[in-house]
Amino acid sequence: MAERHPTIGLVAIGRNEGDRLKLCLRSVPANIPMVYVDSTSTDDSVAFARSVGAKVVELNMALPFTAARARNEGAETLLRAHPETEYIQFVDGDCELESDWFAIAANFLSANNSIAAVCGRRSERFPDASIYNRMCDAEWDTPIGEANACGGDAMVRTAAFSQVGGYDPSMIAGEEPELCQRLRATGWRIWRLDTPMTIHDADMHRTAQWWQRAVRSGFGYAQVWKKTGASGNDILYRREVISALFWTFGIIFVGFLATVIFGPVGLAIAPIAWAVQLIRLTVREGFTKGLHLLLGKIAETVGILRFAVGSLRGRKQGAIFYK
Repeated sequence: MAERHPTIGLVAIGRNEGDRLKLCLRSVPANIPMVYVDSTSTDDSVAFARSVGAKVVELNMALPFTAARARNEGAETLLRAHPETEYIQFVDGDCELESDWFAIAANFLSANNSIAAVCGRRSERFPDASIYNRMCDAEWDTPIGEANACGGDAMVRTAAFSQVGGYDPSMIAGEEPELCQRLRATGWRIWRLDTPMTIHDADMHRTAQWWQRAVRSGFGYAQVWKKTGASGNDILYRREVISALFWTFGIIFVGFLATVIFGPVGLAIAPIAWAVQLIRLTVREGFTKGLHLLLGKIAETVGILRFAVGSLRGRKQGAIFYK
């Protein structure tokens, strides 16, 4: 009997990725149908994607933009054209796919019917180009085996994806763990393989880029925490939100109370607490990374506050963050 090969399709999302998108789409095997979802690029992304045979979805930016919405629209376009697709490979347009990944991931899903999504190792193309690239590379190195979530690069079983309604398009960040939480709640499992999957190019060299990313993370933490908290089980990002608020407002509040009780000497409480934490982080991570981790709590708190203020005002979350 001839070996049966599952039907796979790819959805890539991006905006002004330039040569990174070219590497991404050229790394897709020739027999894999591709959909590229573009968010108002001003470079030649759309023209290039069409030139290599990808179907292109140009997002209507009159609606709030999120990566989750882009992936959903890409999946809908792919499945309309290829309804037989069993597995969807989602990938960010700044990532190049490893040559063996499709076969390894598809074989794993085919052999494990309870697995909804599988991911591998995303690595940075230039990890030594900046401290920010190195931090990204370390972030991608997650534990092997059954996992709570995967990131934006993953091969997803179409049946499972459709069963839970895809990504939540309102999510600014953290849309992947939120999707995985809903998948796990319905009995599906998530897996991380010990194999190369994609090569990412963060191209992050400025503090402002890192700061904006950290603010966005804080916003996503708060948004996902609120949504999963309402479900009453498996609440996501509670620890991250509490940690960010503790190392900013919590420490300041303790210092204020100490000043009220003990007088001016209490003013030293907050600086001492931050200094001790920096020393702890330096011992574990090195000074530069430790400093960024500590300062990152401030950026995350800014994002959390943006979400909280937006929620109180009842404004669309995408509009709040991207303005």
